[in-house]
Amino acid sequence: MAYSARLGTERHTFADLKAVMACASPRRSGDELAGLAADSDERRVAARRVLADLPLRTFLDDLLIPYEQDEVTRLIVDSHNADAFAPVAAMTVGEFRNWLLSYDATPAALCALAPGLTPEMVAAVSKLMRNQDLISVAGKCQVVTAFRSTLGLPGRLASRLQPNHPTDDPAGIAASTLDGLLYGIGDAVIGINPATDSVPACTTLLEMLDAVRQRFDIPTQSCVLTHVTTSLRAMERGAPLDLVFQSVAGSQAANKGFGIDLALLAEAHSAALDLKRGTVGDNVMYFETGQGAALSADAHHDVDQQTMEVRAYAVARAFRPLLVNTVVGFIGPEYLFDAKQIIRAGLEDHFCGKLLGLPMGVDVCYTNHAEADQDDMDVLMNLLTVAGVNFLIAVPGADDVMLNYQSLAFHDIVSLRHQHHRPPAPEFEAWLRRMGMTDADGRVVPLSPSSAPVRRLLEG
Repeated sequence: MAYSARLGTERHTFADLKAVMACASPRRSGDELAGLAADSDERRVAARRVLADLPLRTFLDDLLIPYEQDEVTRLIVDSHNADAFAPVAAMTVGEFRNWLLSYDATPAALCALAPGLTPEMVAAVSKLMRNQDLISVAGKCQVVTAFRSTLGLPGRLASRLQPNHPTDDPAGIAASTLDGLLYGIGDAVIGINPATDSVPACTTLLEMLDAVRQRFDIPTQSCVLTHVTTSLRAMERGAPLDLVFQSVAGSQAANKGFGIDLALLAEAHSAALDLKRGTVGDNVMYFETGQGAALSADAHHDVDQQTMEVRAYAVARAFRPLLVNTVVGFIGPEYLFDAKQIIRAGLEDHFCGKLLGLPMGVDVCYTNHAEADQDDMDVLMNLLTVAGVNFLIAVPGADDVMLNYQSLAFHDIVSLRHQHHRPPAPEFEAWLRRMGMTDADGRVVPLSPSSAPVRRLLEG
């Protein structure tokens, strides 16, 4: 089937739906690298005109990656909920955009709709939206998950405390962890990216984090972001594992490059559930994604990088995760060249994940060879907070000394919570109050080395 639109005297024709989707995307370096992007703004507008007039049902019939070739496609098709889709089934992509921006698209309606949407539908409608549209709709999507803390409640902002260390030194990680806790960070998870991926190293870090958590009765969860097979072996050896982590992508081939498939994820999900370590919920998975992952593995099937990113959310959705985050600027300028592209991608990823029913967070970040700086990250972190992001990631001083990239600092989360009146998860908020680390208005208070909360943490 050929797709075409006339602009003025010129007719623009697109060979297939993949070409329409790629050319309708905002400009980004990854699609240009792959040879998929529109070669002019006029062609980009033409593709969006074609896309706006397409029935949403098109994406159920014209599959971007064949069903027979890809288990992610099979998951998307086989798990599609026709009853949930029914309220929007007669709409075009353009009509769906208008409905999403209307008063009829309430939080309850969006929650009920999520199982009826495919990643391709969601990616398509995002391509017709301005940044403000993405923010407005994402702000209406509410996705609540729980383990030891309850995340995603309206009007709250959670945070991942990321105390990475270049040699996995437990003392250095513990120091960064305590520093973050004193800023009120860590209600989403205390999550370490290990420098070495081994069962003994993973177990050592899990035991250290669990000891800190138990010593101070902290209502949060810990995670060592190791490969899923390492987590499985650690669980078999009795390690105190809360969450299973894995990076995922939008095609079977890309996931094979990560050393995973859906069966392996299902095995890990079942094993973590069997541990029954949660107190207020049983969401036990943590997934990370990022635009460009499939292209970098040459596993994108000539599909644009943003649509491939949203397909990864179908993988995550199948396992009821506690947390999902896009590491938006981490993969590098080959895929998101500058601040404009990074900011747009962060808003897209958050919108698409939330619309599909995922508890989305964002690592607001960039690499040092990208055309971006911390001022740009300030813009994105504020936009995402307004958009109702479930959690953001923070590292000591905004500089990750192990992964060598720039993220947010602990004090950025404090600032966002005060400025936007977004307290942390309720269980964690109550803990901070019990520890004497917040004032009567819930604000993190300046603490001297001799203050009681600091002494309790250091002496412990």
